[in-house]
Amino acid sequence: MNSKGQALVEYVLIIALISVVVIGIVNAFGGYLKDAMTKSSCSLVDQEYVKGEKAGEGYCKDKSN
Repeated sequence: MNSKGQALVEYVLIIALISVVVIGIVNAFGGYLKDAMTKSSCSLVDQEYVKGEKAGEGYCKDKSN
């Protein structure tokens, strides 16, 4: 019996399942994650964050305008 091969297949299946779940989460919340990163980068470059109409459409603009 080749139990090492069976264990390897099980690990590959577990990793594949975790990958599918993570990809689904990123697709569902990707816009919100992008907005969070944009908001952080705006504060780093001393600009104002402007919220977009949809999640993921926010952007930075100069504070003077």
